[in-house]
Amino acid sequence: QVQLVESGGGLVQAGGSLRLSCAASGRTFSIYTMGWFRQTPGKEREFVAAISWSGGGTRYADSVKGRFTISRDNAKSTVYLQMNSLNPEDTAVYYCAATRRGLVSNEYDNWGQGTQVTVSS
Repeated sequence: QVQLVESGGGLVQAGGSLRLSCAASGRTFSIYTMGWFRQTPGKEREFVAAISWSGGGTRYADSVKGRFTISRDNAKSTVYLQMNSLNPEDTAVYYCAATRRGLVSNEYDNWGQGTQVTVSS
């Protein structure tokens, strides 16, 4: 098991940027594929981005391609989500997650508590 703690959420105006961080502890961070998901009230949690254990592979939801960038620093056991050109539709609770499965999987076993991102128009 790996424990995950997100930070960096907040309130930002449309067009602005935020960087989310997710610090991991517990088992060896570098063996995990890491992902970001988001959820708004009344909707299912949706995939945002994922990065392979080495950082050499990434995958994005179509809705965030070209605006969001996922990265990781295995030495710091941290994964990041840089979010640019934010719009009100990006408002959600953002969750960090870890899986031993590959990059294309959406099945994650370890979840953080979430961090709120609110984009005002």
